[in-house]
Amino acid sequence: MLHAPAFILHQPQMGENIGAAARVMANFGLRDLRLIDPRDGWPNPKAENVAVGSPVLASVQVEYTTAPAMAGLTRLYATTARPRGMEKRVLTPRQAMAEIRAAHEAGERAGVIFGGEKAGLPNEVVADADAIITLPVDREFWSLNLAQTVACCAYEWRAGDEVSNDFEPIREPASKEDMDRLFVHFETELDRAGFFHPPEKTPLMINNLRSALVRGRFTEQEARTFRGAIKALALGRGKARIVRED
Repeated sequence: MLHAPAFILHQPQMGENIGAAARVMANFGLRDLRLIDPRDGWPNPKAENVAVGSPVLASVQVEYTTAPAMAGLTRLYATTARPRGMEKRVLTPRQAMAEIRAAHEAGERAGVIFGGEKAGLPNEVVADADAIITLPVDREFWSLNLAQTVACCAYEWRAGDEVSNDFEPIREPASKEDMDRLFVHFETELDRAGFFHPPEKTPLMINNLRSALVRGRFTEQEARTFRGAIKALALGRGKARIVRED
């Protein structure tokens, strides 16, 4: 369990689905459940009834924005049936869980985020993910219940498939908190410089920038260096260049 991924439910609506997710997580040895802005608040009696005593509910973490729900994570996998037009690796649950296991053995900490029942995950959350998890469902009937998706991923975690061959661990990876601070810093300075034009395309431009930076797999030091470079460029804005003569 110490090396198990966190499962994060983004704006879940039905308490029954939260309870079912908690129940199946416990079945397969997962304990770290995080909720982001559950529609009906927390605690939820319907979740407790369906969970039938799952120990997962005793330690569930509830947040109302995305950033604090990513605390301690260095990798994020987003479950979605649609690629969203982003350059993301697309994995099956089996491939993703094998990669997560290898990442944890290398000292990283990963999370899997699941979208709410009505609309799934917003594009800005998918943009922050390192990869997409898509289940190989029949395209004529592809809609899956939230708890069913959690169950598929939980099972593959427990099944313990072999590590994928293309996994390359990095030393001291930047946490999701580090990357979020980098994103905000970078986007703030780009906005001040008038980069986001026209305004209606700003969300798409931000998602593309974040997706590209996530693919870089920054270390902690690289994230700090990148922010230092942004600061240096910002402070130098509008200053005359000084030419020194020997």
